[in-house]
Amino acid sequence: MAAGYLEILRARHAARLLAGTLVGRLPNATAALAIVLFVRTEGGTYSLAGALAAAYGVANAVGQPVLGRLVDLHGQPRVQLPAALASALAMAGFAFAGTDPLPLAYVCVAAAGLFAPPLEGGLRALWPGVLGREDRVHTAYAMDAVAQEVMFTVGPLLVTLCVSLWSARVALLVVNVVGVLGALSVVVSPPSRGWRSAPREAHWLGALRSSGLLALLAAFFFVGIALGSITVASVPYADDHGGDVVYGWMMAALGLGALFGGTVYGARQWRGEPARRLRGLVALLAVCYLPLMVMPGAVAMVLLTVLAGVFLAPAIACAFVLVDRHAPSGTVTEAFSWIVTTFTVGASVGTGLAGPVVEAGGALWGFAVPGAAGGVSLLVLVVTGRVLAAPGGGAVVAAGSENDPNRAAEPRFSSGDRA
Repeated sequence: MAAGYLEILRARHAARLLAGTLVGRLPNATAALAIVLFVRTEGGTYSLAGALAAAYGVANAVGQPVLGRLVDLHGQPRVQLPAALASALAMAGFAFAGTDPLPLAYVCVAAAGLFAPPLEGGLRALWPGVLGREDRVHTAYAMDAVAQEVMFTVGPLLVTLCVSLWSARVALLVVNVVGVLGALSVVVSPPSRGWRSAPREAHWLGALRSSGLLALLAAFFFVGIALGSITVASVPYADDHGGDVVYGWMMAALGLGALFGGTVYGARQWRGEPARRLRGLVALLAVCYLPLMVMPGAVAMVLLTVLAGVFLAPAIACAFVLVDRHAPSGTVTEAFSWIVTTFTVGASVGTGLAGPVVEAGGALWGFAVPGAAGGVSLLVLVVTGRVLAAPGGGAVVAAGSENDPNRAAEPRFSSGDRA
């Protein structure tokens, strides 16, 4: 298992790009927690803290595809680094100004979210040119999904450590400075500086003119709802079975399950149609949500939460392959950014939806939401099966041929044409 990942990391520039992207995305991964902790130390209410965190999230959901399109048009260094600096400066303004005046606080956190650089989509655009072979790129997608789980686990720990050692204000500043350094490491690398998007057809819809991409976005919107609803449904369960400690273990177990599933999935080469494989993975994801409704004791519940997370990272990694296939020529960064945005919005909707459900029916019905959302996601994939199975538009060329004047053809691998 380790051999496949080591092969990826030994490729020139691969480890640097992965590490730089993860570090660069640290401010985004920790923004909600850092904002809440800072607002509370400033004497603000939880309602205000939640509203400011939501403002960041909404602005981030809007900014990712917009900046992704700009990256496709103008290259990574010209967009990623200025965006990272603008986001960090806006968050620094929030850290120094605090919550008074309140309109300025909203402007700062919204600007920080809006300008968060689309490093995640940018990395996936770089993989084909860095790794070359189709099988290695697919393994890198899985490794990428696994690494995100690690980052979302380590990031909050770093924030809480900074808060305990110094203050919430320092935590905001440190995380964003580190994020800029991560983005800088990526954009000064040769693959990022040399990357150019394929020629694109001028169209106001950009990547969204692809019916295959729209099908994926619809499916992963409901996967996001499932994930967001679990975080809310787990609260009343934890209140009855041990409190915050149990809740923390459940959230960690969800990430651990995704980490394990993604690691195993990426360790082998998968044959066959990825659209069919994605349907199977989402079906398993939905089925594994259902046992949560049993609500056993705390230890058993934590184990069931691990199971609920196992197929998340494999499903995301498989979806990346299909995004690459269906993204219109010249829109790869934007397409990957749309997946990030849709998943984030879905998680927010799931959080909002699960609240009233839990109040009306308790934790049992709250845990029914992720299973139902997973089922709807599977239904979307079944209905759009023919669209997803169809090859994407554009010529099929070798990975990395974007900068190759010979443009040597290689069947079945489309990433290079769009990256």
